[in-house]
Amino acid sequence: GGDQVMVRGNPRHVVSYLRDFLFDEKQARSPVGALSGGERNRLLLAKQLAKPTNLLIMDEPTNDLDMDTLDLLQEMLDDYEGTLLLVSHDRDFLDRVVTSSIVMEGDGLAVEYAGGYSDYINQRKLSNAGQAPTEDRPAAKTGKKAFTSATAPAKPKAAAKLSYKDQREYDNLPDKMAKIEAEMAEIEAALSDGSLFTKDP
Repeated sequence: GGDQVMVRGNPRHVVSYLRDFLFDEKQARSPVGALSGGERNRLLLAKQLAKPTNLLIMDEPTNDLDMDTLDLLQEMLDDYEGTLLLVSHDRDFLDRVVTSSIVMEGDGLAVEYAGGYSDYINQRKLSNAGQAPTEDRPAAKTGKKAFTSATAPAKPKAAAKLSYKDQREYDNLPDKMAKIEAEMAEIEAALSDGSLFTKDP
């Protein structure tokens, strides 16, 4: 091969691209068999992220990664412009990377929550706090309802006085949320169009 590689449709020098993945020039020119396990994982990551895709599916991507590669993966995924479907038990990684979580709530019900794992836990606490203590929490009928109720802002306590600016911002939250939910519905409708994934980007 040559000394160029196509990265999401743009030519890059191989060594320059591999430097983005923490390889020095000697490592970039080494045979794959001479690389350590962590280096091979970084090389595989470089190969996958070079492809011009608008959908990336990753299953437990943080397994067996060293700290440098983990930080690199987070940075690369933050810069990824497509849709990322990610399955992981690494809660910290989820908090740092994802913007929306789909959680299996039981009985085959998948519910969408805004944000990462910690956001999901906080939204569940808010949702559960709004129900009577003796009442068992019924499963939500649809992800949309669960998303809406889970993110509904709680009333501030009387002791916590908000500034005028904060109170206005708080009062505008339902409108902002409705607008965001409408945008999400449009995006979900666009993503459900099967022809989107058959078109060449």
